[in-house]
Amino acid sequence: MTLSFPRLLAGCLVLCTHWALAADGVSARQVLIGQNITLQGGKNDYGKAVQDGIQTYLQAVNARGGVNGRQVVLQTLDDDNQSTKAEANARQLVGQDKVFILFGSIEGGPSTAVMKAAVDLNVPFFGPIAGSPTLRRPHQPLVFPVRTEHREEFRALLDYAKKTGTTRVAFVRSDSETGLQHLENVRLLCRDLGMELVADLPFKSDVSDVQIGQMAQRIAATNAQVVINHGGAGVYERLIRQARKQGVRATFSGVNSGSTQLAKNLGELAHGMVFSQVVPSPWERKTGITREYQEEFARLKPGQEFSYGSLEGYLTAKALIAALRLAGNEPTRDSFVRGLHNAGSIDLNGLRASYLPGSHTGLTLVDLAIVTRDGKFRH
Repeated sequence: MTLSFPRLLAGCLVLCTHWALAADGVSARQVLIGQNITLQGGKNDYGKAVQDGIQTYLQAVNARGGVNGRQVVLQTLDDDNQSTKAEANARQLVGQDKVFILFGSIEGGPSTAVMKAAVDLNVPFFGPIAGSPTLRRPHQPLVFPVRTEHREEFRALLDYAKKTGTTRVAFVRSDSETGLQHLENVRLLCRDLGMELVADLPFKSDVSDVQIGQMAQRIAATNAQVVINHGGAGVYERLIRQARKQGVRATFSGVNSGSTQLAKNLGELAHGMVFSQVVPSPWERKTGITREYQEEFARLKPGQEFSYGSLEGYLTAKALIAALRLAGNEPTRDSFVRGLHNAGSIDLNGLRASYLPGSHTGLTLVDLAIVTRDGKFRH
């Protein structure tokens, strides 16, 4: 059968109109997701672990047909843990690579920089793997964190310290705007718990050994009983080593970021340290999400160890896929946001992430884990 020219022209116009209206990054066969992440050319162990978890879940989903018949493809750029590069990467992903949405950065500074680009470009930013307060307050309509924020980790660590008889707190933070926001949260939490913040210890990324030594001296001089941090695992490791050399007796606790690497590098010095965690224990099978993660990770990443980072990456990718399904058969950026708000929350095999208009809470899970003598984490 042959088509008349008018009918052929009409069909072409319909097809052209369909593609003209298709969202950036969305084709008949795939949806392209833009990811900026801190890998540092493979030197960032935490970033590598997160990426392994993300890839595990996406590989499993794509093998089962993807989302509404589309393969989910990541376009990934490495920010080298530099905020300026993270923002430039985000703008390239949207402006040049024409991705659908932005996804899956780590670390507070780079994630905040990606958020700035997302807001400027009016593009959703899903699953920043960072605890920065800037990602939630003031409310960001286009930003959808999955993991719990650092404020709730600080609360759990301080509450535990208070219950063990500790009242004098030192806080290690980046010397940045985000670090100041973390400081204010710690001040408020200390006040609410009847504790005293006796030392604020800001640091720059290029902090010297001499400056690290001075920070350790200040912990001792203020008679701080517990020290907590908000990131900077490498700097925190150096500080703990210096403090122990100087005979500082304060207890050191930490947030989840880089906790596995910190405990491994410190060896015996990590024994007894308490860390807040924003995912369940990846080595136990007490929850549905960890059982699912263990089975898929062992199948697709044989020989690799389970870790907090890969479980968090897996969990965040699982939330991304759920959000893409909520966006509908012909997803747009508007339908992506609308789908999340209409659903109100996402079930992640027993964990629930909340996304309501005006409040993108994500998860609220915080668990505490202590490092045992053999370097394991016991929840």
